[in-house]
Amino acid sequence: MPRTAQHRHTSSFAEHHRKPLVRDNDSIMQGNPNSNWVNYKGAWLTTIIIIVLARALFGVVPGISSELAWTLTNLSFNTVTFFMFHWMIGTPFDFNQGACDGMTLWEQIDNEVQFTPAKKFYTALPIVLFLVSTHYTHYDASTFLLNVLVLMIVLIGKLPEMHRVRILGINSQQQ
Repeated sequence: MPRTAQHRHTSSFAEHHRKPLVRDNDSIMQGNPNSNWVNYKGAWLTTIIIIVLARALFGVVPGISSELAWTLTNLSFNTVTFFMFHWMIGTPFDFNQGACDGMTLWEQIDNEVQFTPAKKFYTALPIVLFLVSTHYTHYDASTFLLNVLVLMIVLIGKLPEMHRVRILGINSQQQ
């Protein structure tokens, strides 16, 4: 049976449900320099190297055990990425006539499309770091609770249901 134009298949779920950031605006064709870096060659490797360097830095501080070093690595990485991806809004570049002014970096990534490779990577990374830090803390209850609490806060902000949602009006722009 021959395929018609109506039955065109694509390899990505995100392509079917692509929602443009700005409709009928040439500024989106430029790309968003604030969020495009997550797709640059080497960005993911650089993120992993930063985690390894943070762990090494915490590991050489006198008085910090290996268990505490992993917990501090997890907490610091998740805290920094939470503020970077989910707290700061807008863009430092004036390239799109204010189209991204009310959006977080997470919402700007890949033109608001959910479940792209970059978003999957930056969602999986805190989970993997949580599992590693939990393993190296020997499943201690207090550090597990702290690590899982921080993980949940970071992951809630990444959920598609939280797209453009501001809890209790925190971090919302006044119109």
